[in-house]
Amino acid sequence: MLWHWRLGLGAYINFWPAGFGRFLVLVHTGRKSGRCYHTPVNYAEIGGDVYVAAGFGQVTDWYRNIMAQPRIEVWLPDGRWLMQAEDVTGSEGSTAIMRTVLKGSGFAAYLAGVNPNRLSDAELQAATADYGLLRLCRVVPLAGPGGPGDKVWLWPLLVMAAVAVGAFIIGRRRPE
Repeated sequence: MLWHWRLGLGAYINFWPAGFGRFLVLVHTGRKSGRCYHTPVNYAEIGGDVYVAAGFGQVTDWYRNIMAQPRIEVWLPDGRWLMQAEDVTGSEGSTAIMRTVLKGSGFAAYLAGVNPNRLSDAELQAATADYGLLRLCRVVPLAGPGGPGDKVWLWPLLVMAAVAVGAFIIGRRRPE
């Protein structure tokens, strides 16, 4: 998933949100290691803000990293942003937001045993009681090296390699 973004194809991953889901990449710093991590997650955009859910709960490493340092970089189909993260788990309206995020996750919610289209609010709250819900607010757009598409230069090399292999295979054929 991350390589799609790095090759400049990130926006195209989101071509069928109902089936595959909507994806973004969170760029965050490890709270213990200090290392930079890139984590693809599903999301929903509501009222200009971006919402993501930690499906394995608030013990999820990326979630804990972001809570330790809430200013993060986010790669979205419309660009690269510096965003401020805020935990909105259990806040007013969070069940409806969680439902929207889970619908935006495509098949992932169903694999986790959650059907956001059929569960009542109470059933959804029970099924996602351990989940964490984050609101990501845009601060400023980012540009420069190290963002999505940083490996787009590989495309010409891959095309030339494919042409060379094809020419080699065709050249090795012997007429009968």
